[in-house]
Amino acid sequence: MKAVIPAAGYGTRLLPVTKAQPKEMLPVVDKPAIQYVIEEAVASGVEDILVITGRGKRAIEDHFDKSFELEYFLQEEEKHDFLTHVQGIADLADIHYIRQKELRGLGHAVLCARKHVGDEPFAVLLGDTITMMDIPCTRTLLDIFRECGSPVIAVEEVPRDKVERYGIIDGYPIGERIYKVENLIEKPSLEEAPSNLAIFGRYILTPEIFDCLERTPPGRNNEIQLTDALRLLLAEQNIYAYKVEGKRYDIGSKIDWLKANIEIALARGDLREDLMDYLRMLQGY
Repeated sequence: MKAVIPAAGYGTRLLPVTKAQPKEMLPVVDKPAIQYVIEEAVASGVEDILVITGRGKRAIEDHFDKSFELEYFLQEEEKHDFLTHVQGIADLADIHYIRQKELRGLGHAVLCARKHVGDEPFAVLLGDTITMMDIPCTRTLLDIFRECGSPVIAVEEVPRDKVERYGIIDGYPIGERIYKVENLIEKPSLEEAPSNLAIFGRYILTPEIFDCLERTPPGRNNEIQLTDALRLLLAEQNIYAYKVEGKRYDIGSKIDWLKANIEIALARGDLREDLMDYLRMLQGY
């Protein structure tokens, strides 16, 4: 299976740091955010990856490319641990790139992948969303897809007063944390929201989604919404949702980016103790 990683947005919520740097390349501890996403895909058994980029995103391509000068320097300086890490980044997966020439929404970004994906099911992982779970989120969705043969989307419970920020599903449980979707609404008002189960950036889709995207009219800000296309697909196929357990960080949010750095660092044996000492010191202020 192939994976598509949309990473073309401006990152306006993080300005000014994203003025000349892709938000997907913001560091989370010692790796850029998008590297966590690609590592999730690889850990899920997906090694053919298409990144949808845009103007000013060349740093993403450079990061996952070979760096002969740097590798030579590290070799000469006998910094073998760093050399191994740098070489491993370039060897993670077969990574391809295509530009979304006009920023017309997530749905349009996915549509840009049509030629690369062809007539096969594929995964979509948002490039600014990091998940930290015992079993990779995408692998769990793939397991469910193999059982049901229908599109599967990841959802999580959000506070009712925040439903208007997300695509929200209406559905009923059919198994442990698995729902059959009956409707999807993009950024509903609190009164319109049928639940507080929010779609958060991991999908397994069938190629029929591309025809649905072609038929989806632009919505707010003249953007084509993937949630609207999924509603069209729902008329043709069953769609299932999996309510995830674990951590999810929206790196497009300043507070989530800060939380990701702290919590992922605390999970690292080489950083935890020093960081805990620092946090205890802060409590004394």
